[in-house]
Amino acid sequence: MTARGRESWYEDEAGPLVRSYAVTGGRTRSDTRGLDLITLVVALRAASETPGLEPEYSRILSLCQRPVSVAEVAARVDLPLPVVKVLLSDLIERNLVLFRTATPVTDAPSPHVLQAVLDGIRKL
Repeated sequence: MTARGRESWYEDEAGPLVRSYAVTGGRTRSDTRGLDLITLVVALRAASETPGLEPEYSRILSLCQRPVSVAEVAARVDLPLPVVKVLLSDLIERNLVLFRTATPVTDAPSPHVLQAVLDGIRKL
């Protein structure tokens, strides 16, 4: 409690306390983007070129000046992964960030590739 009888909303060491749902406007999921830990994101503009952004969005844009994974963004902005996914989805919708998902790796080649290789060997 402070001298005025009110609780302090922050500690000197930790800084101000803002709940995750306040940062995301109450949203908990990034809906249809399909962002996972290894999805690469890159900013299309610098944070300085987009005035009026909230601090969390600006920090993310600054980190994404080169391609970086969603996991790395979450680690560097020190926010929970679900929160970062929501914020990145917002930036994607605003056309400020591009994303590319990793191509799934399969253990076995497709039957068409195997057939083409077999046909090539037979022609030898």
